[in-house]
Amino acid sequence: MSEQDPGAERPQGSGGQQPAGGQPPGQGQQPQWGQQPGWGAPPAWGQPQGQQHWGSPRPPYPGSAYGQPAYGQTPYGHSAFSQPPANPYGQPRYVAPPKPGIVPLRPLMFGEILDGSFQTIRRNAKAMLGASLIAQSFAAILAAVITAVTATSIVSIEAWAESASPADVASLGLGFLAAVLLVSVLTMFISAVLQGAMVVPVARSILNRPTGFRQMWVLARSRAWALIRLAALMMLAGMLALLLPAALMVAMIASGERAGIFLLIPMIPAVFALLLWIYIKLMVAPAAVVIEELGALDALRRSWSLTRANWWRILGITLVVGIMVGVIGQVVMIPVSLLPSMLSGFLSPHAGSEQEITIAVAVGVATAVVGALVGAVGYAFQTSVMALLYMDLRMRKDGLDIALLRQLETGADPDGIPGRGIHAIRPGPVPGTGQPGVWPDVR
Repeated sequence: MSEQDPGAERPQGSGGQQPAGGQPPGQGQQPQWGQQPGWGAPPAWGQPQGQQHWGSPRPPYPGSAYGQPAYGQTPYGHSAFSQPPANPYGQPRYVAPPKPGIVPLRPLMFGEILDGSFQTIRRNAKAMLGASLIAQSFAAILAAVITAVTATSIVSIEAWAESASPADVASLGLGFLAAVLLVSVLTMFISAVLQGAMVVPVARSILNRPTGFRQMWVLARSRAWALIRLAALMMLAGMLALLLPAALMVAMIASGERAGIFLLIPMIPAVFALLLWIYIKLMVAPAAVVIEELGALDALRRSWSLTRANWWRILGITLVVGIMVGVIGQVVMIPVSLLPSMLSGFLSPHAGSEQEITIAVAVGVATAVVGALVGAVGYAFQTSVMALLYMDLRMRKDGLDIALLRQLETGADPDGIPGRGIHAIRPGPVPGTGQPGVWPDVR
């Protein structure tokens, strides 16, 4: 076997000739624009698989794009944790809506409403708990006064009741009931006004803007008379809703007819269901007065329209929140209710009547104070839930989340109430999409 030139068996170029200088492509030559050093041209069209030019890279696997990494592999120089993998379907990745404050700027879920309510109380404790204590103070004072008066005059009341006529006892009972009803109505009236004012910290917390007690009242001061008129209307409506069925029941009982008495059995749950339905429909009216600057009647209509097609959802959230607040309040109040027996049994087992009265008065005052604190926290939580339900309904129906996002980006009105001055136009195509919906209008 004769010795041959080593370059005789070297593969030829695309034209069957060796490149000048006796060097393979990519050696001693400047690569052209758009080519990697040492790489040749891609395989010619129709060339059988497995036959490539000198210096051309082998594809990662059959069928892959030329010069691209295999599917599922990380390109050279990139870490698998440095960036998310490309979407093989070519669709844009999901981006979560921004959450500048207590809740994300989109329609809310049940857990987000509860979490946002807790965060509102934590971030604006002075405003929320201060207003709640004002709302609960009348009930606490009434409970303390009733407990003290009953404890101090129980002996004289028993002696008076033995010699009093039935008419005197009935008049005393009616007077006591009227006083309790009057204080309850005043408490409801003040609570309705404060409920509208407490919407301000909740709305501002959505854009992560803290609110103090004084600032809350300054922002809600212009809507005070509208809230008072709304509270008066709701108070009158509630009294009529209670008095009319009560009068009808008394008339049926007074008639003595058995058919009328039997009608009372389904009437009681029917009246309760009617009152509950109306309460849910009008629940977000105080928020509409403050945020949208509406009058009393317009706010009632606005609440009626916002809750349309969402009644069952609002009812479920309201019931769950009410049960939570009631259970927690009872758990806290159980030790307080056991104080009279514990104090009388351990501190003064052989005490006289005067010491027992003093202990009863002290326990009554302590119970009223603890009840006011627990009621204030529960009231603040329920009011925050109501305000977030209102904001959620407007996000679903008015596109409020888009307007709030625009307000967040521009930083407009940092000392005002987010959502004020934003109204919804009539249903129509959303600009830029052509899809039917409601587009927010900033006026």
